[in-house]
Amino acid sequence: MGSVMLFFTSVGLSMDACAVSISNGMCYGNIEKKQILSTAVAFGFFQALMPILGYLVGSTFSHTISFLDHWIALILLGYIGGKMIVDAVKELKYPEACLNVEKNLTFKTLMLQAVATSIDALAVGIGFAVINVDILDAALSIGIITFINSIIGSNLGKKFGEMFKQKAEILGGAILVLIGIKIFIEHTMGL
Repeated sequence: MGSVMLFFTSVGLSMDACAVSISNGMCYGNIEKKQILSTAVAFGFFQALMPILGYLVGSTFSHTISFLDHWIALILLGYIGGKMIVDAVKELKYPEACLNVEKNLTFKTLMLQAVATSIDALAVGIGFAVINVDILDAALSIGIITFINSIIGSNLGKKFGEMFKQKAEILGGAILVLIGIKIFIEHTMGL
């Protein structure tokens, strides 16, 4: 995977975290510099860790399933990206912004969000193992871009609220689906 594709994969994976950061900035009263930095660190860390864990699982089985690598990448990225798009469209129809019972973002809530938004990165890590991506470069890229997008998202949420949240998720989902299709086409056509 080239650096351009890795960049776009990183951006796509970071969009869930960005969308949640927007929601946090919009909905929680205690979103200041400390909470914005904590959010970015938590999201960036888990988004970097999960592909490594997925890679370890995937590399254990990659020799067994190498003839299916393009199908696995297409299915995983297509499913993850498609789910992001569907979820964002559902939220456009039924907005439920700021239904938080809590007025402040707690450490527990932040950790749950960080893990939940990074599950897709675990699946992508499995795909990375199958197509032999340098996992350390990939994890570092994903973590840094997620960190930056989480800071941007938290600040946007504080300023502009709901109008950006679903657009970020739709963009991220579309990027992942397109990358899955590209990998599939490259492997089936021998490009």
